[in-house]
Amino acid sequence: MTLFARRLGPLLLALVVVAGLTVAPTGATDVRAATPDLTIVSDARYDVQPTQSRVRVTVTLRVTNHLKDTATKRYYFDEAFLAVLPGATGMRLTGAGSPGVSVNRRTANATILRLKLGSRLFSGKSATYTLRFDLVDGGGAATRDLRIGTSLVSFPVWAYASDATPGSTVTVVFPAGFETTVEAGDLPAPTKDSNGKVIYRTGRLATPLTFFAYLVADRPGAYAEKALKATVNGEAVPLLIRGWADDAPWSKRVGTLVQKALPVLGEGIGLAWPRDDTLVVQESVSRSTGGYAGLFDPNSGLVEVAYYADDGVVLHEAAHGWFNGSLLADRWSNEAFASYYGEAAAKALKVKATTNELTAALKKSAIPLNAWGPVGHEVAAIEDYGYAASLVVARAIAERAGEDGLRAVWQDAAERVGAYQPPIAASATTTSAEPELVAGPPDWRVLLDLLEARTPASYDDLWRTWIAREEDLPLLDDRATARAEYEAIVAKAVDWELPRPIRDAMRAWRFDDATALLDDASVVLDSRADIEAAAEAAGLVAPATLRDTFQGTDGFGDALDEAAAESAAIDQYVTAAEARPVAPDLVTQVGLWGSTPEVELARARTAFAAGDLEATASAADAAKSIWSTAGDVGQGRVVSIVAIGLAFLVALTLVAMSLRSRRHRRREVAYAASMSLPVKRAMAHPIDPSAPRSYATLAATPDEPPSAAARDASDTGAGPG
Repeated sequence: MTLFARRLGPLLLALVVVAGLTVAPTGATDVRAATPDLTIVSDARYDVQPTQSRVRVTVTLRVTNHLKDTATKRYYFDEAFLAVLPGATGMRLTGAGSPGVSVNRRTANATILRLKLGSRLFSGKSATYTLRFDLVDGGGAATRDLRIGTSLVSFPVWAYASDATPGSTVTVVFPAGFETTVEAGDLPAPTKDSNGKVIYRTGRLATPLTFFAYLVADRPGAYAEKALKATVNGEAVPLLIRGWADDAPWSKRVGTLVQKALPVLGEGIGLAWPRDDTLVVQESVSRSTGGYAGLFDPNSGLVEVAYYADDGVVLHEAAHGWFNGSLLADRWSNEAFASYYGEAAAKALKVKATTNELTAALKKSAIPLNAWGPVGHEVAAIEDYGYAASLVVARAIAERAGEDGLRAVWQDAAERVGAYQPPIAASATTTSAEPELVAGPPDWRVLLDLLEARTPASYDDLWRTWIAREEDLPLLDDRATARAEYEAIVAKAVDWELPRPIRDAMRAWRFDDATALLDDASVVLDSRADIEAAAEAAGLVAPATLRDTFQGTDGFGDALDEAAAESAAIDQYVTAAEARPVAPDLVTQVGLWGSTPEVELARARTAFAAGDLEATASAADAAKSIWSTAGDVGQGRVVSIVAIGLAFLVALTLVAMSLRSRRHRRREVAYAASMSLPVKRAMAHPIDPSAPRSYATLAATPDEPPSAAARDASDTGAGPG
């Protein structure tokens, strides 16, 4: 529940004044004041009469003259003065003789009565009189001290006596059916008689003139209801104004004010009305609101406003429709901004509303607002300080944030959007498609983060001055250190997104975890810079793998491994590229015949850009191997080529010789045949080349084997002549 501590307005604290006059007999010359000598002890009874809108006060007065006559003087009293409650009417004094009463003077704090005693009260004598007057509810402001009706009764109670005279009593009687509360003063618990009347009795008072009480009673169920509607940011909000049946002015005033205030509040806060049900605004007494002038129950949507509460209380409670524990978590922040927006609405509506101003007296009860306990757990001075100080803080926050900045903060708070969101950019490097959310409404820590995320101002000094407890200050120190490192790493990351675990740790104020993660992130980002520089120098395009691994949620171990692997792959590529011969000799060129090291190197570049480091290494190693072994391969190839060439030449020579030999044999056979000589003989006896041959004979000799006759002739040595 959310309560608003508006204490009772100035109550009537005037002391009863009793004055006596010493009146001498005719002709006497010695007259002196005799207040100590004339005493009054009273029994006052207050009978509440709601149907007549009055409290009838009956005071039995025992008046005693304590003076002693002398031989020459005789002392007596024939009148006295008595102060009763302001507004008292219908005074009547009865008793022995013909007593009377009149109003001597009225002030804001008392009515001074002149009591005319029925007869002279001589020395040592006492007399009893009965004074009756009425406290009549004449209507007027809801905050008036005297209200007597069938639904509500509230009025002050005094005791009556002469100065420093003990023994007076007070009795207050309420009719049956009322729930009663002692709002101020000290009275014993009431009793009930056989008719159900509620009766308070003080007993004999030692110092009657210091006694004061203020009583309030209401009759449950005596309500009249009126349905209204308000429009908040274009949407209708159903209202039900529930006032006491005999207090139509309250219902009219409060209903009209709430109906006008909700649209103004909604526009200022920048949020839609957060409830779907009807908002019920009910007239109440302080007893039902725990001694406060206003109460908002977010569970039921019920606002209780004390009958005496002014417009400032009504506007404050209307603002609690937003600030009630569902938008912000801490008591101080809800009260602070309910007061702030209630004050702003009063200015916009041009209504007079009191606010909780921080006075020098209240500052003596100062506490850190984080130490402000739950409703009902603090003494009045601390409660009043909490309301006043929280409003000071709200005003200071609003001045720095601006109205638009506050609206942005409330929007995030309503949607549970945390601070430290990743940057929203068109770059594909941003992995977060939706805002990162937090659990529950923002407490004092999350509110500080949201304010500094949504506005350009710093609020650390306000938190240290007004909000943080002693044990909270080290957290603020750690926060400042962690935020500085966080901002530096965000700048260092450029278009890379820090992994969410870092932001979650910052949002949860787990700064040890956050700084450890930030240190690891810095190492990876240093590696990224080295990799990008090395890749650019090598003519490579760095892959997205390291970025994706860095932005993951599994920690930085994989990212560091990836960085090491990419560095190794770049080194392999550079080593391979450096193996390329600058001016290859003939042997090296021969060794490179049929190989494609440049293709392998290109394949390595493509694989590296795609993040395939294994393929990068394989292709780079292949290119390096080709260039590194080209000389040896070329030398082997040259030797092989020479050997093959020689073998080929030898083969050609042999073939040529074979062909010449065959042609030579064929010529010999042909010649022998033409000479009709046996071949064998011809072979055994070569023909003399110089011997004359007939061209015709040679031409006619067929190139066929000799006939059998020829062979026979050859064998016998015969031949042509």
